[in-house]
Amino acid sequence: MSDTNMYVTMETFEKMREELQKMKSIDRPAASRAIGEAREKGDLKENAEYDAAKEAQGMLEAKIKQLEGVIANAKIVDTKTIDTSKVTILTKVTITNMATKKTVTYQLVGEKEADLKAQKISGTSPIGKGLMGKVVGEVAEIQTPAGVLKFRVDNITV
Repeated sequence: MSDTNMYVTMETFEKMREELQKMKSIDRPAASRAIGEAREKGDLKENAEYDAAKEAQGMLEAKIKQLEGVIANAKIVDTKTIDTSKVTILTKVTITNMATKKTVTYQLVGEKEADLKAQKISGTSPIGKGLMGKVVGEVAEIQTPAGVLKFRVDNITV
């Protein structure tokens, strides 16, 4: 995890803190119990259950460390203070694909919140980066794996 800020809403920040607390207070003791139970079953050199429990514990510890890093670098953004004169993180932007004339609305969010099905895209994605700072009426030319796409910014809200 890099040391860059991750922009999140207070709601997402609280969910991350709850997830971290669960991992530390419930999942970590459960992993320790699983290792203890597997250790009681005999020779550790040939105990696949013990190896699996140790591996699961290692993965859990890595997840905890990663989430602690995300929380430490989280920057909570208050939706009431967002400037809607241009596209920024947490704004909802309605765009029209200039080639297909298809219109869609996305909310630009931090990487942790991105969910295309919920029409939330990361501000660090190619489209998110290309839209940042644009104003209503401006056309963004965005380099994507499929080539250059042109999107007109139709509306910006919170």
